Amino acid sequence: MEQISPIHIGQIESTTGIPAKSVERTAQLLKSGATIPFISRYRKELTGSLDEVEITSIRDLLTRLEELDKRRESILESIEEQGLLTPELEKSIRAASTMSELEDLYLPYKPKRKTRATIAIARGLEPLANILMAQGIDDPEKSAEPFVNKEKEVETTEDALAGARDIIAEWVNENSDCRSELRELMEKDASITSRPAKGKEKEGEKYSAWFEWSENAEEAPSHRILAMLRGEKEGFLKIQLAPDEGSAHSILERMFLKNDGASAQHVQMALHDS
Repeated sequence: MEQISPIHIGQIESTTGIPAKSVERTAQLLKSGATIPFISRYRKELTGSLDEVEITSIRDLLTRLEELDKRRESILESIEEQGLLTPELEKSIRAASTMSELEDLYLPYKPKRKTRATIAIARGLEPLANILMAQGIDDPEKSAEPFVNKEKEVETTEDALAGARDIIAEWVNENSDCRSELRELMEKDASITSRPAKGKEKEGEKYSAWFEWSENAEEAPSHRILAMLRGEKEGFLKIQLAPDEGSAHSILERMFLKNDGASAQHVQMALHDS
């Protein structure tokens, strides 16, 4: 019989309350190709008489945990190949218990497409971003002067400061603690807004009830959200999910602003942009 990870067995037991021995035997049956109805009806003596719902839970959790481990190893390999894997980072990655947490940790090391931040870094503006982020200078314009370089398309000090803000915005966007807090805000306080797709008002008339619709996503009934998502899939609606901007800004400012000085004002602009 195929060996099942003891760690996975323990995690499934903790999540479902199903005894570890039943979890292990059920997982082995599933791995051998047995179907859920077959296991439920004819292997009660092995599973402890688990029903189809419990067996399905074991199957789904096991699949999710195995996919998580596979992605974890892929991420560790990628970061190690870049020469950037530290013991602390490896510990955090190995401790990640969800795919979103894992991807948040990987994001700063993920090969990037061209962004405003990568362009600014290529123009030599990362040191200026570090200066601003420290929030200890009183004259950002003066600090930006050495970074003006027409050959790199940094024509003015404002160009330099704008590029530095782009870099800070990406740092904030890739911060795993920040993403976790904003994700929690989205889950509790996001609004779902629906409007008609441009030029589709007549064709999508059956979705007219959601042409100008907005409500708290957590409180919205599932049938209404499904209807709006269907309208979006068919190309008649545009859906947006967003938290209250003021609440999001407050979280970012609490996490990253150190004072109200001149350089902190640039950081604040970058926070709102991120």
